[in-house]
Amino acid sequence: ATQDLEEDMETVKVSFQNKTLALQRMQLMAALRNKLRQNDDDSRLIMETMKQIVMLSKEIIEHQQQAREKEEKLIDVKRKRLSLKITAREKLHQIHTMSKKKKEEKTSIKESEMLEKIQNRLKRERDITTIIQNVFQNIILGSRVNWAENPSLKEIVLQLEKNVY
Repeated sequence: ATQDLEEDMETVKVSFQNKTLALQRMQLMAALRNKLRQNDDDSRLIMETMKQIVMLSKEIIEHQQQAREKEEKLIDVKRKRLSLKITAREKLHQIHTMSKKKKEEKTSIKESEMLEKIQNRLKRERDITTIIQNVFQNIILGSRVNWAENPSLKEIVLQLEKNVY
């Protein structure tokens, strides 16, 4: 409650000061008008001073406008710079991703080449095994031994009948 009263008191003080200032300005303007109506040397001097004040006020306004425009340009430049930074980061990320993909592709190509070599070796070994099997079969059949009666020869011939593939 005390804080509310203090805040209300502060608000009333500020309002009173603003009203006092407004009243003083109106009184000053009324005094200046009365003085200007007299049309003497003092009134001319006041008029010239007021013209200079108006001219200086216009220049101040123009300079403030120029300052605002320059600030806006500066903000635009900062935005563009930020945009370029973001774009540069994205490009760097893309480059990193592409290099990673190329590395993976190289690894994949090497692996596929290695797999192909292994498959070729395996095929060659199977072909050699098939040829050896055929040679053994022909030797056994060419020797005219009755392989069906001998259990060890029977096992070998049946083993040779199996397809390597």
